[in-house]
Amino acid sequence: MLPQEIIRKKRNTQTLSKEEIDFFIQGITDGSIVDAQASALTMAIFLNGMNVEETANLTTAMRDSGDVLQWHNVNGPIVDKHSSGGVGDKVSLMLAPMVAACGGFVPMISGRGLGHTGGTLDKFDSIPGYKTVPDNDLFRKVVKEVGCAIIGQTGNLAPADKKIYALRDVCATVESVQLITASILSKKLAAGLDCLVMDLKCGNGAFMDNLERGQELAHSIVNVANAAGTKTKAVLTDMNQVLGYNVGNALEVAEAVEYLKGNSNDSCLHNITLELCGELLLSAQLATSLPEAKEKLQQALDSGRALEIFARMVSALGGPTDFCDNPWKYLPQTSIVRPVYALSSGYVQNMDTRGIGLSIIEMKGGRTTPEQQLDYATGYSEFCQIGEFVDNQKPLAIIHAQTEEQFTRAADNLRQLITIGSNKPQLSPDIIEKIS
Repeated sequence: MLPQEIIRKKRNTQTLSKEEIDFFIQGITDGSIVDAQASALTMAIFLNGMNVEETANLTTAMRDSGDVLQWHNVNGPIVDKHSSGGVGDKVSLMLAPMVAACGGFVPMISGRGLGHTGGTLDKFDSIPGYKTVPDNDLFRKVVKEVGCAIIGQTGNLAPADKKIYALRDVCATVESVQLITASILSKKLAAGLDCLVMDLKCGNGAFMDNLERGQELAHSIVNVANAAGTKTKAVLTDMNQVLGYNVGNALEVAEAVEYLKGNSNDSCLHNITLELCGELLLSAQLATSLPEAKEKLQQALDSGRALEIFARMVSALGGPTDFCDNPWKYLPQTSIVRPVYALSSGYVQNMDTRGIGLSIIEMKGGRTTPEQQLDYATGYSEFCQIGEFVDNQKPLAIIHAQTEEQFTRAADNLRQLITIGSNKPQLSPDIIEKIS
């Protein structure tokens, strides 16, 4: 087979066979197919799509490009959650230890930032010493002994996806339903999961910026995953504003620790986290109803058990043993921390959440090239929420910047990206829909 003929076939809207897909993914894995060819195929898929059978074949080929983990002698269900990507989305950081505290085992294989969204792996890279890419033996050990481990793809877990993932980020093919499905599920199926819940973001800060596209992706993931033997649900959640109060890698880690300590009062973040955790407990038969699941999860928070597990995970993967005692002893910080105020007082009507994510990239908190080194310290804290009143006392956000020029640019961005009005707007529901 010739790579260029496979690219041509998909470019011409024809259906690829399993053998052609397997050949191409094997070539990406062993390097016989170069980045330019891989990028060309992803663009052809982005423009012309794939049917369900092609998507399933792409997913399993990417899964089988490396190791598929087996979980022997683990006394409990193997479960995980994945988000389609949002701005300020740090749910994974809380969910993994909360579910582990309730009896689940969470081998969470996460990714770096894509497009305008932040990546879970980039957040953990802001913790000194934390091994985001351990070997499989350490990964298994931490999951078994602690209950959860949040890592990136090791060299042997879905290596084809690791290469394609980086190319999609810089070649404008991130939003393809078929590529998203295959990317997410190749990693998750390689982790040997029993159950998966998908947090599918919908809104102006999500890759799926309308409900119809969100539903399309949800059905794609649920159908392919369940067919592959992993019990999967999708929860469509709102992404028309930043999630939580902090945006930026180190800042979001700090907010997650405060949440696990019981010090967060952002209702949207709490509602979405509990809902996703609860659905996982139900699927894994660790609870018989959603109210029971949420009660168990709240007890895990109130008792400090979830925080303890998070701290043990950080330590077991090479981070500081006392990280949760004082995260800012270790997390990087900027030289400028200063509020930005709206030009007029009023209620926050809406925000261009995607634009806010892009502004983080301008502050070097996200990538424009796959190899770029991030500034983990930059971002925003105390971010305003839709419906809040802002004036010369209540800021739009606190900007964490490295230079005056960077601060000024970020302040100008936020004033343009956040709309202020005289009337308090109606709020959207946090949970939009569930698909089983």
